Amino acid sequence: MNRVPADAENAHSSSVESCPSLRDVHSINPAQLMARIESYEGREKKGISDVRRTFCLFVTFDLLFITLLWIIELNVKGGIETTLEKEVLQYDYSSSYFDIFLLAVFRFKVLILAYAMCRLRHWWAIAFTTAVTSAFLLAKVIISQLFSQGAFGYVLPIISFILAWIETWFLDFKVLPQEAEEENSKLL
Repeated sequence: MNRVPADAENAHSSSVESCPSLRDVHSINPAQLMARIESYEGREKKGISDVRRTFCLFVTFDLLFITLLWIIELNVKGGIETTLEKEVLQYDYSSSYFDIFLLAVFRFKVLILAYAMCRLRHWWAIAFTTAVTSAFLLAKVIISQLFSQGAFGYVLPIISFILAWIETWFLDFKVLPQEAEEENSKLL
C-alpha cells in the first residue's frame, strides 16, 4: 500500500553498495593503509611544528613572566595604582621599569609575528630582537639608577636579558635545524 518510489529505492541500494562489506575491509593491503594514514598525518602536519610551537610558548612565557615581575615590582613599591601612575604617566628612564615591560611586549609581537604567523625559517628576526634587547638593557643598566632601587633593579633586567638569549639559542640550535632535518627526510 505504501510504496517507496523507485528513485528512493535506487538511492538506498546505491548507498548500501558504496559501503564496504566486511570481506572488503579484510582485503585492504597494509601498505595502502599506511600510505593513507601518512597522507592524513601529512595534511595535519602542514600546520606549525612541535618544536616551533614550543618556541612560541616560551616567547609567551617570556612576556607573561616579565609582566608578572613588573606587577610584583609595582606592588612592592607602594601600591599598584600609585606606582603605575608614576612609572607610566610620569615616565622617567632612570627609575622606571615600564620600558622593560614594553621591551618584552616588543619581543613577543615581533617573534610571534615572524615565527608563528609568517612561519619564517630564518634567524634574522630573533637576531634583531636580541640585539635590540641587549643594547637597550645594557644602556639602561649603565645610565639608570635601577641598582639603587633594591632587588628588582637587578632581577628584571637580568631576567629579561637571559630570556632573550635563551629564545635565541632555542630557535638557532633547536627549531631551525630540526625543521630543516624533517624537511630533508621528507624529500628523501
